Amino acid sequence: MKFTRRSLLGTAAAASFPAAAFAQATTLKVGVLTDLSGPYQDLAGPTAIAAAQMAIDEFSAQGFKVELVSADHQNKPDVGANIARQWCDQGGVDVIAEVANSGVSLAVAGVAKEKNKVYLPCGPATSDLTGTACTPNTIHWVYDTYMLARSTGGAMAKAGGDTWFFITADYAFGHALTRDTTGFVEAAGGKVLGGVRTPFPGTTDFSSYLLQAQASGAKVIGLANAGSDTVNCIKQAKEFGIKQKLGGLLVFLTDVHALGLEACQGLLLTESFYWDLNAGSRAFSERLKARVPNRRPTMAQAGTYSSVLHYLKTANAMGAAEAKKDGVATINRMKAMPTEDDCFGKGTIRADGRKLHPSYLFEVKKPSESTAPWDYYKLIATTPAEEAFRPLAQGGCPFIKA
Repeated sequence: MKFTRRSLLGTAAAASFPAAAFAQATTLKVGVLTDLSGPYQDLAGPTAIAAAQMAIDEFSAQGFKVELVSADHQNKPDVGANIARQWCDQGGVDVIAEVANSGVSLAVAGVAKEKNKVYLPCGPATSDLTGTACTPNTIHWVYDTYMLARSTGGAMAKAGGDTWFFITADYAFGHALTRDTTGFVEAAGGKVLGGVRTPFPGTTDFSSYLLQAQASGAKVIGLANAGSDTVNCIKQAKEFGIKQKLGGLLVFLTDVHALGLEACQGLLLTESFYWDLNAGSRAFSERLKARVPNRRPTMAQAGTYSSVLHYLKTANAMGAAEAKKDGVATINRMKAMPTEDDCFGKGTIRADGRKLHPSYLFEVKKPSESTAPWDYYKLIATTPAEEAFRPLAQGGCPFIKA
């Protein structure tokens, strides 16, 4: 299938029964709300839409049709919430997936709860989605700031990075990542010497912030940002000759690809998916490559495929008409069913909506260690699913009874 913008933004049906049956079939509509024009378009964006479409195409529906719609939230919570509301009120959308921005995601979570729709955020990181802002309509699929802080931040603190200065994207994601990482740094006996918040979106020049971090004398400069912001920070730190260790707290495969191994070698990072991790991840990535040539998927894009597929399996099990009626009932059924796919293997969904699977601490390879395109990571440590995410009792999810 040729990868075109039209194919991404169009609609598609996935079924294997005669055309006459479609007239009577229930139609489920999946909406992928993502960043198509800003700093997160490479880590999510069009490839996330392609991944959702692949899940639909690969799923063998029994008695119902599936359509896909997509839109650009422009990294603006009001825009994202308005699109979600319009989808729910006028567009017949039953499930909203992806939403690679924590501020937008928190806004959309409120709309999904109000309209009783299924909400499957994959790209946003804030751990508040299963904490103080959790709702019965949300399953947070791929990773979160607690997981990232525990793995990358904790590993760096234990390895001698006992003083930190944070460069933080000034919105919900950056705040949550700084908060969660600070907790692990201090638990390891370290100290935070300072930090600065950078306007988001729109910041491209990080020189003054990097110089403040350099002047602090901190051993680690924690980058509580993502996408092109992280790429720009790493590039500019190298240009200024900054010698302190950079703590890339949310680094995606596409960021390493953009920077190159020469710039990223030795960088520690945490992912819950890597295209070359195992036979399943490789198989998924090869199938997606046929739709999106010359790329390998990020964990957010893999999560979009995985979450949409599990939703469709659940709708098939409970009946599409029943799934369409009640978002909370569908979410509860999704939680009750074990998850399994090529991207993440076997997993479960916790009562607060936290999708559980292992997390992996990787080190970026030296150029001499890489043997093929996109061969970027070597595995350092694995955190089991039951330990990777914040314990249920510590989250403060309001609908979970103590």
